[in-house]
Amino acid sequence: MPGPVIALIVVVVVGFIVLSAYLAAKRRKALTAWAKSKGLRFSADKDRGMDERFSGFKCLRQGSNRYACNVMQGDWSGREITAFDFHYETHSTDSKGRRQTRHHRFSAVILESELPLKPLFIRAESIFDKLTEFFGFDDIDFESAEFSRKFYVKAEDRRWAYDVIHARTMQFLLDSPAFTIQLDGRHAIAHRSSTFGVDEFQGAADVVRGILDRFPDYLVEQLKGEG
Repeated sequence: MPGPVIALIVVVVVGFIVLSAYLAAKRRKALTAWAKSKGLRFSADKDRGMDERFSGFKCLRQGSNRYACNVMQGDWSGREITAFDFHYETHSTDSKGRRQTRHHRFSAVILESELPLKPLFIRAESIFDKLTEFFGFDDIDFESAEFSRKFYVKAEDRRWAYDVIHARTMQFLLDSPAFTIQLDGRHAIAHRSSTFGVDEFQGAADVVRGILDRFPDYLVEQLKGEG
C-alpha cells in the first residue's frame, strides 16, 4: 500500500478518535449539568453491575462486555431514578473467517415502584409484528383500535395488562413520546435502540412515571395487599 494512502488512513483514524473523545466529553458535560439541575448524582465511570441489579430487563442482558456509564441517580418526584447510557458488544465472522465486533449503545431510564409489578412489555408496533400475526404471534389487543395499531403489548397475565393499560393510560401513551417500556419486579424501564438527547431523559422518566401514577385505585389496593 503506497505511503500517502497509509498516511491518509492514519489521519482519518486519529481524527475519528479525537472527534469521538470530544463528543463524549461534550455529552458528559451536558448530562452533568442536567443531572445537577434535577438534584441527581452523576458518575461518568463504567458500571458493570447494572445488568445484574436489573436482571429482569432483557435490554440489559444482550451481548457481552456490558456496562453502563453517565449514570444519574436520585429522587424523581418521590421515586428512585436510575438513568444511564448502556454499552454492549455482539460478535460475528465475515466470509473470510475474520472475527468482527459491533458496539451497541443506547440510553435508558429506570424508576422504582413502591408496589410489586408483574412483567409487562410495551413498544411501538412494527411492520414485522403485523406480518407475524398471520402465524399466531399476535400481541394483546385493546378497546382502542388506534392504540392497538400503534403499540405492541405483551404480558404473561393479560388481566394485568388490561388493568395497567386502561383508557386514560392508553391516551397518555398515544400523546407521549414513544419508548420501549418494560415493567418487572419493583422497577419500570424506558429505553430506545439509540442514545437519548439530554431532554429525552426527562421525557422517558415522565412516561414511566405517568404509567405508574395512573394505576387505578382498585389495582393499587390489590398490589398493596400482595406487597
